Amino acid sequence: MAWSRYQLGLAALMLLTGSINTLAAKWADNFSAPGCDGTEEHKFQHPFLQAAGMFLGEFSCLPVFYLLLLRDRRRADRDRDRDPAPAPSRPFNALLFLPPALCDMAGTSIMYVALNMTSASSFQMLRGSLIIFTGLLSVAFLGRRLEWSHWAGIVLTILGLALVGMADLRGNPGGAGHGLADVITGDLLILLAQAIVSIQMVLEEKFIFSHDVHPLRAVGTEGLFGFSILALLLVPLSFIPAGRLSGNPRSVLEDPADAWCQIRRDPLILAALLGNIGSISFFNFAGISVTRELSATTRTVLDSLRTLLVWALSLALRWERFHALQIPGFALLLAGAALYNGLHRALRSAGNTGNAGGSGSDSQEREALLGGDGDGGNIQG
Repeated sequence: MAWSRYQLGLAALMLLTGSINTLAAKWADNFSAPGCDGTEEHKFQHPFLQAAGMFLGEFSCLPVFYLLLLRDRRRADRDRDRDPAPAPSRPFNALLFLPPALCDMAGTSIMYVALNMTSASSFQMLRGSLIIFTGLLSVAFLGRRLEWSHWAGIVLTILGLALVGMADLRGNPGGAGHGLADVITGDLLILLAQAIVSIQMVLEEKFIFSHDVHPLRAVGTEGLFGFSILALLLVPLSFIPAGRLSGNPRSVLEDPADAWCQIRRDPLILAALLGNIGSISFFNFAGISVTRELSATTRTVLDSLRTLLVWALSLALRWERFHALQIPGFALLLAGAALYNGLHRALRSAGNTGNAGGSGSDSQEREALLGGDGDGGNIQG
């Protein structure tokens, strides 16, 4: 069945904004500008400030949810037989969002620290390790039985990650300014962040989606918690020594004053930050809409294409160097994600039910993702 113009637009929006999200964050990291009090020019390395901006983007999903709710209620007033789709089916405690928001805050902050140390493509590819941690945790804490395709997807993902890691070790594709030790540290931090994000996803499935909370509301409320807490933490973070993990003149975990001075001296940094904030909001909205209009498998494929686009643009912009091992590494990561997320079942179902419609499979995929099998609206970041 051919896609409508609206569906094509949603897919393009998801692919574009997802790529912009990673590239804008890396673009900001690549800027150099003087800091406060006439300090010498240095890289814009403010991961916790960028993470706060990302949560601000997630928070913007909350007013979108209420606008959609208002729209559907107005439609329901005109048609009494139609129920308002975004409304939750039963009351819930908003504090349920706090534990996953804390995980999201920790994971996102670590990923932004790692992005300062490694390439955008390695950052995007290594995020595929989320499949491994989520699968294992779902077995341990949710009692889920993984099928052969899940295990095969995990194994292929591990092999793909190994090749991406070897590419970093041999070719150091992180580009200028990234030493081998920094690249290795960054890659390990990305893996640590994915382990934390997998805890977030398990918590979302166990506590949030069991209450039938609309995904936009879940993302927006987590963004509210994350932004509020991280904004308060920026004060103590500006006094904690960070050593080599720091990129500011005071060598602390975060220096908001230094970031503000650099933004004033080079307004393009602000453009990169706004691109990151705006893209995460549109990416979450487009991702959820793609799941509803098409399928969870389509969303998975588009997310994999986002990795390819980030990789290609990073090479074109000369932010990193090409290494041949990245090709089979990416191919294995793509195959692992496809198997784990059931692309083979979707293709088989489409072949078997071509003339019969095949809508049941798509419906099941949408329900699976909204029930917690999807990415829950992350950066993913």
